[in-house]
Amino acid sequence: MRRSLLPPHAYHVCKVLRREGFQAYPVGGCVRDLMLGRDPEDWDVCTSALPEQTAELFPRVVLSGVKHGTVTVLTKGSAVEVTTFRTDGEYSDGRHPDGVTFVSDLEQDLFRRDYTVNAMAMDLDYTIIDPTGGQADLRAKLLRVVGDPETRFTEDALRILRGLRQAAQLGFAIDPPALAAMEKCAPLVEQISDERLVMELKKALLSRNPEGVGEFARLGLLDRFAPVPRDADWKSLRKVPAEPVPRWRALVRLTGLPIQTMPVGRQVKNAILYPEREALRTLALSGNELFELGYTRRSIGPTRRKLAQHIIRHPEDNTKEKLLAFLGKAN
Repeated sequence: MRRSLLPPHAYHVCKVLRREGFQAYPVGGCVRDLMLGRDPEDWDVCTSALPEQTAELFPRVVLSGVKHGTVTVLTKGSAVEVTTFRTDGEYSDGRHPDGVTFVSDLEQDLFRRDYTVNAMAMDLDYTIIDPTGGQADLRAKLLRVVGDPETRFTEDALRILRGLRQAAQLGFAIDPPALAAMEKCAPLVEQISDERLVMELKKALLSRNPEGVGEFARLGLLDRFAPVPRDADWKSLRKVPAEPVPRWRALVRLTGLPIQTMPVGRQVKNAILYPEREALRTLALSGNELFELGYTRRSIGPTRRKLAQHIIRHPEDNTKEKLLAFLGKAN
């Protein structure tokens, strides 16, 4: 790969490991995103080095997950998670492997991963190591499980949530056998905490394809909070700005989800439970600006409340120019 395609911190980590005779490859989501023409948010590296060997090679490390082979290397540019090639043991708790076995073969490590588009590694000359067909699935915009879907979801039910979220974020279809296994294994998601479920739901909700949250509802995954409709107009969420408050407000209106008892941020809860208060707080036209425009002090309060009610219905209008235009039409 041309060096410019790797950020300096990820390139440095790979080169140091290779200089010492170990294998080292960027892996997983960063490879997927690079192939999609996106800037990866995080860079993960897999290596033949054992965790303690990795830790000895870098001056600043965090032993973040040594039990499972992961060391976080802190560089000037950013943090890089470095994980030893491994295979996973049994999943007796339906969430985490009881243990891992470190191996020397990259492909064994790739075959333990969840979806084919996340099971690719990359050499430093841009060669893609892809034993599960992830490149073809990227071209087909398909999310397909590595191995037998039902087995993989039974091992770790979080893979169901991650699949639904990634399908929404990427705009991919879910492979029919995987979707059928998700339906069958959906009750296993009860093992996942409310906080983690809402985290994955939020990422889908704020994505370019927020209608993907409809799959969370269709599979019954939101019923732990309240019974929700399976056939709401999920595509209407696209019309709402991709920001937390407008999207959560729209989802609550569609489903009746009890936002007050769900693990979402206080700001989001207050904005939905007390919309006028939040709208006034974020209004793009201040009282002082209205005063300078000739409004009396007695009229400024009612005028701002009128504007607040307007942007609750039309959040895209919360700019000074649009609010002034609205006042011009209203007066």
